[in-house]
Amino acid sequence: MTQALAPETGAEPREPAVGRDRYLDLLRALALVRVVAYHLFGWGWLTLLFPSMGVMFALAGSLMARSLKRPAVSVIKGRLRRLLPPLWAFGAVLLPLLLCAGWNPLKDPDLGGVPGLPRLLEYVVPVGAPPYPAHLGSDSGLLDATWPDDAAGPLWYLRAYLWFVVASPLLLWAFRRAPWPTLLAPLALTAVVGTGVVTLPGETGDAVTDFAVYGSCWVLGFAHHDGVLRRVPRYAAVSGAALVMAFALWWVQGHPGPEGWDLNDIPLAQATWSFGAVVILLQYAPSWRELPPRLRRWDGPITLANNRAVTVYLWHNALIAATVPLVDLAYGLPFLRSDAAASVLDSTYSVWMFLLVWPLIALAILAFGWIEDMAARRRPRLWPNGRG
Repeated sequence: MTQALAPETGAEPREPAVGRDRYLDLLRALALVRVVAYHLFGWGWLTLLFPSMGVMFALAGSLMARSLKRPAVSVIKGRLRRLLPPLWAFGAVLLPLLLCAGWNPLKDPDLGGVPGLPRLLEYVVPVGAPPYPAHLGSDSGLLDATWPDDAAGPLWYLRAYLWFVVASPLLLWAFRRAPWPTLLAPLALTAVVGTGVVTLPGETGDAVTDFAVYGSCWVLGFAHHDGVLRRVPRYAAVSGAALVMAFALWWVQGHPGPEGWDLNDIPLAQATWSFGAVVILLQYAPSWRELPPRLRRWDGPITLANNRAVTVYLWHNALIAATVPLVDLAYGLPFLRSDAAASVLDSTYSVWMFLLVWPLIALAILAFGWIEDMAARRRPRLWPNGRG
């Protein structure tokens, strides 16, 4: 199997056919929907059902391997050019809201006064996760006091993505010369820094842990692009992946997180479960130039999600928080003032939030999505769903 994983001497990486791979587009769209559902409902079992972050890092790794046929410096600059303007737009809205709501960075104990102010530049280039207050305001206000964490919490992904982009030339060079060590090294690192064997404090520890947890998924993207996974016998790949996922379940059982089986709180389980699931998803990957007939009705939403993936990811959690005051307005409606009607609304509150967040995401796409086109040096489009 080692020989199967090793790239053939002198062989060129697998070239994808012209156009988009619609199977990969489908996976990315599913990952985004799952992320929104998880952040809204908080169901830990969703991390087992579909490891969205592992899938997204693997797909990004595959695209990065394809791009690195060009000079590495130009590729990194291009990736940062696509990533940063949407973040700047998000920061231009979030930071004034935080300041107007009463956040004083000089008095924030997590920033440490004046010496911590340079960390605000992470809203410009996210070498670390941009800072924000964990609580602001009161629970009796229009928004819950944790709204800053809801809005800015997902920004860790941009930090991790930036690190992977910068490290990709070296990672790809190492993978093509020593596939197994490069593929498995992040899992070994997770076993060290993600289990308490070695503890790295603060933002550095978080960044190293995230890099370790999803590093093998990123390298699996390299393996998918280079056609390496296709040279591994399917029974061997799937059996090995199943064993790794079984280990993840065993580890979760003995080391549950604060929310039980939520893998986001258990780094080693997240790393191994995501790794195994991504191996299976990519091992069975067809090469779709277009969606099969049974999925074609979803062609527009899938295309839109892929063209606006950064916008959806950046804004979705803040918009989830914004649904709360909107749903609360319903309690003032005449036909919902009875105790029975209010009880029904209470029991379906999260469902109404889920239904409301999608129109808000659509508005965010219309308002900010065109920035992704400008960053990619494309003609700005309001609703790029592939139709018209």
